[in-house]
Amino acid sequence: MAQATRTPPRICPNCDGFSAVHITLGGRDRTGHLRTITAHCPACHGTGTRATRTPARSVNA
Repeated sequence: MAQATRTPPRICPNCDGFSAVHITLGGRDRTGHLRTITAHCPACHGTGTRATRTPARSVNA
């Protein structure tokens, strides 16, 4: 009997699945650690996937 398989989540076209990145601010702090900030993709809000659309249902009245 065949197993039902789920479709894989769709990758966000804006970030290609890399939803959060660390950007260096340049330089290091007093302890020698590299200073970074985290930036999230504005399109997918840091999830890396986009919502799948459901087909529109036609209503016959």
